[in-house]
Amino acid sequence: MKILISNDDGFQAPGIVALHAAISGIDGVQVEVVAPEHNNSAKSNALTLHSPLYVQQASNGFRYVNGTPADCVHIALTGLLGYRPDLVLSGINNGANMGDDTIYSGTVGAAMEGYLFGVPAIAFSQVEYGWKHLDAAAQKAKEIVQQLRQQQLVGTAPWLLNVNIPNRPTQELGPIKLCRLGRRHSAEPVITQVSPRGQTMYWIGSAGAAKDDAEGTDFHATAHGHVAMTPLKVDLTDHQHLGYWAQTAARLQTGLQAQAPVPLQQLEQKPL
Repeated sequence: MKILISNDDGFQAPGIVALHAAISGIDGVQVEVVAPEHNNSAKSNALTLHSPLYVQQASNGFRYVNGTPADCVHIALTGLLGYRPDLVLSGINNGANMGDDTIYSGTVGAAMEGYLFGVPAIAFSQVEYGWKHLDAAAQKAKEIVQQLRQQQLVGTAPWLLNVNIPNRPTQELGPIKLCRLGRRHSAEPVITQVSPRGQTMYWIGSAGAAKDDAEGTDFHATAHGHVAMTPLKVDLTDHQHLGYWAQTAARLQTGLQAQAPVPLQQLEQKPL
């Protein structure tokens, strides 16, 4: 089994070192690392199109790229490796990727790039910052990969999993729970500072607190000590409201001033 590992914290991050060590311990597995040179958190699926990418190799054999997480997986799968891996892993990230985080996450972006190329992929994250109990998280990631392999799900049709692991010792980690994504409140306000040259600088504020953390969400599962596993998809189509927008599109096309449909905000919204 051939596995490609990447991340968004950079090739020297403790998370990817721990994940590589754990996965390399599985019998019959060939593991390669292609990761960003520097921290690329919140880069989502961004690709570098207007400057060249360079690949270097570290003393431990990891290859690193002066680009984004998606760049790393993209070039690995389109020529750098010279073969098609059976599985793409991303992480272990320093901090949670739950709810709305998955839209911005470079960790998820790297895994999703593998999925877009038809390779099963998993994004692994620890819920809290600081790498506490990283060894337990790496062991759990190894167990998940082994179980998926035993169920003959590796190297088959593509799928994408987002896994968040609480920062707890192995014996305190609850069973895996299959979850839907929760939701966060809006991000904190932007932070402004004045540079030494008198220019105003802006720093993106912290992520908002959990808004939808009801039972069944990734927020709820990890808060109660469980490993949260969420299957993801790339299709962003609002299937629930296609009928509504079909009526609107028809009115835009014909210019008819017929009675306006019910405002979209009044339609029943299902939780994400």
